[in-house]
Amino acid sequence: MEDKIGVFICTGYGIAEALDIDALSKVATEEYKVPFCKTIDSCEKADLKTINDDIVSEGLNKVVIAGISPRRYTDNMFPEDIIVEKVAIREHVVWCQPPNEEDTQMMAEDYLRMYITKIQKMETLEPFHPEEAIDKSILVVGGGVTGLTSALEAAKTGYDVRLVEKTDKLGGWLGKQYKSIPSKPPYRDLEDTRIDQLIADINGNSRIKVYTSAVTSEITGAPGLFDVTLKSNGNGKPGGEVLDKFRVGAIIQATGWKPKEPRDTLSYGRVEDVIRNVDLEEMVKEQGRITRPSDGKEVKSIAFIQCGGSRNKDHHSHCSSICCLTSLKQATYLREQDENAKAYIFYEFIRTPGHYEDFYRKTQEDPGIFFTRGDVADVTRDEDGKLTVTAKDTMQGEQIQVKVDLVVLAAGMVPNSADSEAIRALEDAKFTVATGESEVQKEKATEKVKELESHEGTQILNLEYRQGPDLPVLHYGFPDSHFICFPYESRRTGIYAAGSVRQPMDSILSREDATGAALKAIQCVEMTSRGEALHPRAGDKSYPDFFMQRCTQCKRCTEECPFGALNEDEKGTPLVHPTRCRRCGVCMGACPERIVTFKDFSVSIVVSMIQAVEVPDEYEEKPRILALLCENDAFPAMDLVGQHRLHYDPFVRIIPVRCLGSVNTAWIKEAISSGYDGVIMIGCKYGDDYQCHFIKGSELAFSRGENIREKLEQMAMETERVELHQLQISEYEKLPEIFNNFAEVIEEYGMNPFKGM
Repeated sequence: MEDKIGVFICTGYGIAEALDIDALSKVATEEYKVPFCKTIDSCEKADLKTINDDIVSEGLNKVVIAGISPRRYTDNMFPEDIIVEKVAIREHVVWCQPPNEEDTQMMAEDYLRMYITKIQKMETLEPFHPEEAIDKSILVVGGGVTGLTSALEAAKTGYDVRLVEKTDKLGGWLGKQYKSIPSKPPYRDLEDTRIDQLIADINGNSRIKVYTSAVTSEITGAPGLFDVTLKSNGNGKPGGEVLDKFRVGAIIQATGWKPKEPRDTLSYGRVEDVIRNVDLEEMVKEQGRITRPSDGKEVKSIAFIQCGGSRNKDHHSHCSSICCLTSLKQATYLREQDENAKAYIFYEFIRTPGHYEDFYRKTQEDPGIFFTRGDVADVTRDEDGKLTVTAKDTMQGEQIQVKVDLVVLAAGMVPNSADSEAIRALEDAKFTVATGESEVQKEKATEKVKELESHEGTQILNLEYRQGPDLPVLHYGFPDSHFICFPYESRRTGIYAAGSVRQPMDSILSREDATGAALKAIQCVEMTSRGEALHPRAGDKSYPDFFMQRCTQCKRCTEECPFGALNEDEKGTPLVHPTRCRRCGVCMGACPERIVTFKDFSVSIVVSMIQAVEVPDEYEEKPRILALLCENDAFPAMDLVGQHRLHYDPFVRIIPVRCLGSVNTAWIKEAISSGYDGVIMIGCKYGDDYQCHFIKGSELAFSRGENIREKLEQMAMETERVELHQLQISEYEKLPEIFNNFAEVIEEYGMNPFKGM
């Protein structure tokens, strides 16, 4: 069908008082020969309905609305097959520039030119639908409280679930606990773990198929099309027989945690009666009482040492959130076992957030539980078999010693991710072989060394992704997530980490986290089945098209894709998995041959927008600055600039981009060749304290700066004519300053010599 474009120019919100609407209309009708142009009073529902009426009566299939910001439309009232582009002449022009001035009018007219040109090249979006049907079942890896809850919640909502547990029974760490900390008022009494009921609910649900003693040996494909191979668990590695093969739509990784071995900390690994909090928990669960490992005698006194190696930056520097409450709980076990027993809790900080503070108060009231703030310096074995705990730097400023039967270290939580877990465990086992107190200890550790040295790898999911077989991990081994916008989102579309593999948490928070992950997995399969993208471009129906005939197998797109949407063959040709794609356009920015396009966003479309701007000649002394702004932070920040009526240089022309990583150097070259005097690029902040919406996009743009400098040098232009900045949306007030300072730099260097050529 032949394109028929309609342009609607809003006159409300002070726009008609600040601009020459007739001149603006002539840009559409006379300059671009648009067949239909009309003014509207507002961008509210009644006027938007008249646009729909005109679409039908005039046979329009492409519409440009020059009025309020695209982010200010409350409803999408237009038919899906109509392409609609919204131009923010209110926020970005009228509210930021003085009314009825030449430069203000020129800015508004340029924006109208840019968006008419853009819509001319845009094509109607057709959602991606693979030849094979999208599968809507969900794979849950991990049979602890998080995995069980995720599986049950998804099944209750009507989705089939495959639940895989590597051990021979469900329950995880919660199944090894004797009691749980209080979860309801008055938050003073220990509770049943309720894990048995949860397991019974799982086994009784016909939508859930459970595999125990099983591991995922291979996962290929993409969201909606994940093909999973299960094998029997061979000593923690996928080396057994194939148990099953099946397809799922989304994956929840709920592989839990393990205790950090406090190796070389306070005699752990050398003295048998120095144990971890998890060891004590399993002892009470199995025996119903607390005994000394060295001789089996009943324990009458325990020293609980908080942050047992956990806060040593060279060992395990993050707080595990639950250790303090666990020690309070286990001190309660001891007191319930023997009213004359004594528990000594040595701490630097006690952390019991929220209502858990009431449980803390209850233990403080117990005359047999003693709290001492101080550093434990040493634990030694006395001749009578007891242990002497020496603490210094107490609140009294004195060194104290306490004799106890047992020392319990609050070992921190470490995620069961693919962060070299076998290597760490091997180091711990070798240490015990070298320093163990008893021969039995050493023999067990020797067997562990043999087992771990034959370990074939540390993979958990075993994904067939170019970037690796598992979720990327952060500094402490926790799987990467989008912690700013949505913590379940990972760099692997359709795969969601949940529970204590994602961050340290107790069983209550794990249940809540599991529910959230189940909802994200459901969202994934439903949106994928409709051909829509997930976070952060949720609902986007575009997807990248690769013109492979021009591909040079440079591998830049496959290497730089933040989400692993591209594998590659042996020659380096990209193999596209569209349902993995998050539509960021980083591959488009990376490609030197410009073979990657979206129907509504491409190198060609943005080049046309750049060329559409009227660039005055150098004698008019009206420079032009191209600003490429990230659509997630910098571009929305422009709305706030307008709302606060902040003025910025009138010679700036803004184009939103999906991500700064999508910026192709061709745009920079085209802008300079077309006579722009400078180019400024502003993307999301990245690093430990903030995060690019597309994970690596902004960072990639900065790393490509050398390519931009080379292009400028080839054109004999000053490299200072291009600047890159990071900005978060809350820093909107910095935008006018950035623009104005850059305008001063351009003024210093003078007009672009390419003007008029």
